[in-house]
Amino acid sequence: MHYTLDRGWVPQARQVASPNCGPRPAGAVPELIVIHNISLPPDCFGGEEVERLFTNCLDWDAHPYYEQIRGLEVSAHFLVRRCGELVQFVAVDDRAWHAGLSCWRGRDNCNDFSIGIELEGSDNLPYTDAQYRTLEALTRCLFAHYPALDRERLVGHADIAPGRKTDPGPAFDWSRYRASLAATGEHA
Repeated sequence: MHYTLDRGWVPQARQVASPNCGPRPAGAVPELIVIHNISLPPDCFGGEEVERLFTNCLDWDAHPYYEQIRGLEVSAHFLVRRCGELVQFVAVDDRAWHAGLSCWRGRDNCNDFSIGIELEGSDNLPYTDAQYRTLEALTRCLFAHYPALDRERLVGHADIAPGRKTDPGPAFDWSRYRASLAATGEHA
């Protein structure tokens, strides 16, 4: 699996444009990759609900959980489905609304300088081999285009929003992910 970038978009990904984005601040470039997890309703996979949330089309009355997130306007650059499908919502050169209140190495507003990747999943359910393969290939592509990115700049949402967020959770195998990138020789 090999991904490329063309004007901030991965042509090999299914593209579903989200309105929940904006330009990065002047001079800001991607310097951080933030790994998240998401499932809507919680622990339910395979539906269109995440795409609907990221495009402001979620039926808030379709499930009782949605009352807790009613009106939320969020997005991520990418979603990796359980089957390994890659969906892109925001060009990586733009600012997706994925991190919220966040701080990394003393810098606030991580949305300004990060790329958000959502994994379809939950904190305690193992991610699939297909997801790891897609995530690894996407990360290699991003490393190739953004020199500031490396294995030390891969974090979870919990790392930049401690106490507020827990994803990608203990089920995410950071050692496997980082080792796969080292094996390719990319930014080792």
